[in-house]
Amino acid sequence: MNGTASEISRQNISYKLGYYTSLFGAAFILLWIGVFKFTPTEAAGIKNLVENHFLTFSVYDFVSVQAVSDAIGVIEIIIALLLLFSVKFAFLRRYAAIGMIVTFLTTLSYLFTTPGIWKVVDRVPVTDFFILKDVMLLGFGLMIFQNDKKWIKIIR
Repeated sequence: MNGTASEISRQNISYKLGYYTSLFGAAFILLWIGVFKFTPTEAAGIKNLVENHFLTFSVYDFVSVQAVSDAIGVIEIIIALLLLFSVKFAFLRRYAAIGMIVTFLTTLSYLFTTPGIWKVVDRVPVTDFFILKDVMLLGFGLMIFQNDKKWIKIIR
């Protein structure tokens, strides 16, 4: 079919440029935040989120605040590396996408499980905006999960 998104993406360099910008941007963000999870400041910063979440509320009964943060950091670094290595090894793309989807659905759910995360400033509801980056990262994860087989053909 003439003019389909698939045909356009094969011909349009900006589509590939957008994909790789998103891939390297997501990997950089995940790597940077993953490394930051190893600091006591970040471990304390995510404690309220983790202890108020229905999936993770009991982890502090078994391990320390820093150990939880370290584990999350390792997961984020692994996903970043999967993204980076997927440039050369396309089969890794699906695993990176699954990791991104699970990670960012979980972190976005903190917006609904953490007391006091929403505030009203000048009659506008606001939150800790750092977590909103996860909307875009979730979207990118969904995109590469859906288009995994298509991308193998397009990128080559």
